[in-house]
Amino acid sequence: MAKPFDLRDFVLSSPRETDSFGHTIGRVLQGGDVLALLGELGAGKTALVRGIVAGLGGSVASVTSPTFALVHEYQGRLPLIHLDLYRLKRVDEAESIGLSACFTDEAVTAIEWADRFPDLLPVDRLEMRLIHRTRTTRMVQLEAQGARSRSLLMRIHKACHARSLSARLPRSRTRLRRKASQR
Repeated sequence: MAKPFDLRDFVLSSPRETDSFGHTIGRVLQGGDVLALLGELGAGKTALVRGIVAGLGGSVASVTSPTFALVHEYQGRLPLIHLDLYRLKRVDEAESIGLSACFTDEAVTAIEWADRFPDLLPVDRLEMRLIHRTRTTRMVQLEAQGARSRSLLMRIHKACHARSLSARLPRSRTRLRRKASQR
């Protein structure tokens, strides 16, 4: 049974918000974190990874979907191993790319189409389901599958909350100054 904080939904109203959300996630990731990315074609999985790489301090210019290469690795504050299981049909194919070796405490792992082989993934992972709402708007449902991913989900939630508060503060201060000067 899921605990109350194991599930969180976020609405991303534009590609820029998807990038920003990914950037926020990248800033709070720790070695060993596993992100299971789920969603139909074009849902924004790779775009989210691009933001995550930016948040880790890596170069986003080289971030592409690893659909054909199957695995990409990006360097930043932590290495990010980016996998795409879309083209794989059998368990032995997933095992042959060294999937189990990608789960290490020294790196973050992000797996697109993670629902293809869930039994090969760590039990403790953060599932990130991207859902189309409109042409540009996505819903991202985050579900923690264990203690480590629950901690990650809490870090993401706090970072998003802090970011939204800091975005509002300058406007509030400006309004207060204007009101004081009008007196």
